[in-house]
Amino acid sequence: MKTEMRHAMRIIARTPGMLRSLLLGTLGMIAAFAVPTIVAAADTPRHPNIVIILADDMGFADMGSFGSEIKTPNLDSLAKAGTRFTNFYTHASCSPTRSMLLSGVDTHLNGLGNMNEWIAPNQRGVPGYEGNLNHQVATLPQLLKGAGYHTYMAGKWHMGKAPDQIPAARGFERDFSLLDGGGSYWNMMNITAAVPKSLFTEDGRYLTKLPEDYYATKTYTDKLISFIDANRGDGKPFFAYVAHQAPHDPYHLPRDWRNRHLGEYDKGWDAVRQERLKRQVEMGIMPAGTELAERMWFVPDPIVLAPASRYILGKKMELYAGMVENMDFHVGRLIDHLKQIGEYENTIFIVFGDNGAEGTDLFGMIAGTPGSRDNLYAAINWSQTHPNAWGDPGSWVGYGPMWAQVSMTPFSQFKGRLAEGGIRNALIVSGPGVKRPAGSINHGLMHVADLMPTLLEVAGTSYPKASQPDLPPLIGKSWGPVLAGKADSVRTEQDYLAWEVFGNRAVRQGDWKLRWQLKPYGKSDWELFNLAKDPAERKDLAAERPDKLKEMITLWDNYALTNNVILPSRGPYDTLEKDMPQRVTVYPGFPPLIYQRQFVPPKEMLADPKP
Repeated sequence: MKTEMRHAMRIIARTPGMLRSLLLGTLGMIAAFAVPTIVAAADTPRHPNIVIILADDMGFADMGSFGSEIKTPNLDSLAKAGTRFTNFYTHASCSPTRSMLLSGVDTHLNGLGNMNEWIAPNQRGVPGYEGNLNHQVATLPQLLKGAGYHTYMAGKWHMGKAPDQIPAARGFERDFSLLDGGGSYWNMMNITAAVPKSLFTEDGRYLTKLPEDYYATKTYTDKLISFIDANRGDGKPFFAYVAHQAPHDPYHLPRDWRNRHLGEYDKGWDAVRQERLKRQVEMGIMPAGTELAERMWFVPDPIVLAPASRYILGKKMELYAGMVENMDFHVGRLIDHLKQIGEYENTIFIVFGDNGAEGTDLFGMIAGTPGSRDNLYAAINWSQTHPNAWGDPGSWVGYGPMWAQVSMTPFSQFKGRLAEGGIRNALIVSGPGVKRPAGSINHGLMHVADLMPTLLEVAGTSYPKASQPDLPPLIGKSWGPVLAGKADSVRTEQDYLAWEVFGNRAVRQGDWKLRWQLKPYGKSDWELFNLAKDPAERKDLAAERPDKLKEMITLWDNYALTNNVILPSRGPYDTLEKDMPQRVTVYPGFPPLIYQRQFVPPKEMLADPKP
């Protein structure tokens, strides 16, 4: 430091007049702040690195360490070294989960009270329903950066596209980000005619094209590794958030990854679910005696299907399994790199999916009206429909509700619903601070909003509520005592969790679960379940336990009042029914998915990808 200061003084000595005075003052301030920092760094052990690996639409039972036949050795290695959690909750859809991950604040206060694509007329313009992560919240990367961390992101953002909403504006110093909710893994192709091109940013600039060798899962990993390497040796820890697009549809996959489960799923979804549950019980993931959720009423028994049909449907699941395995491979690349550079042992890994598996053919709903603009767009741009082309650019494959239930074994339903299959996820935590026995399993109640207080504690800092009283309150609790092995749960029997999205509602307190879901996925009335005895939500106890029902409804009312919950006047699929688009009253700007327009970035913020 002394050498650098002497060099700077020699330069200043040759600088004339007033500029010399300004430089001397600046140098004095640098010296005043830099020296104590260097001394502190020498005296204080460095905080651990933090890596969050988020999978998009990966189900509870899709990793080997949670009962799957899908081969995930790298993710399983983290489970073997750390702890698995079986009662971990996210939200029922992607952007609400991401908003709580990065803010620690309830969705109805942080801007994602409803997904941007589905904001109802009565929610439009209401604070908390902006459709993007709003500026009322402090973000995890902002706070970690203030605590001395590098902050990196690669992958799917889905919380705003405007310059003040993108990752670089919300605390990430380096990023390579897909701003949209999905699209091709090979290029910028998006889903609808109104928004034909996905938007990407790199280090705060909107990309005009993608790297020549772009494949989403590979490129996100490449970029994250390059970010980490760029600042090696400066003594600062890093926070790295890799938000994989995989295994969200469309199922795009390099050809050499496609046939690794050839014919394995021809047996059908019932058999695979039973096999997964058997392994889960043997592992201790689920208790003995656990039953499978009932097969969805519109899903056929695979035994009655012709062999050719089972083959085609099984091929979709093969492709999905390949995507999970490919993601695991690239997770392994990241792990191996951190080992090579000596950072693995000082890195906390947190792995989970953002919601339940995707059982709805949203693409079909959007493009499925014959003669519509989106139908024509799909016919031209997503035309590779032959099974031999599945996985190639221009193909669109989703695996449907039958396989989504397999991914969510043993739970009921899937993404977008507030049954367990929509919101319960597998969680792995490994690395420094995890003092529980290696490979252990914990059944304590956990929530994605817990990540904010947990990671602030890891970083040796705190939420600035005291100094910024206008900040919304955190809803999570630090996992510190659980990770340290000093407690089995961070929640008491009085604590509760609650959700609302699309008008569906849920509360969990202890073993009890209250649920209100729109027909046909629910009764459009309150249902009550004891999850300790019935994790598959097979038996509604509302009539048998009116006392508990009343108690849980009171919790819901309190949640709704505290968090400004506004139930939507319109559901997300109201105008997408085959016989409805020309007959219903269409409010301006609703449904937004249809009326959205391509966001045009400012010209001065456009850039080519960095090599």
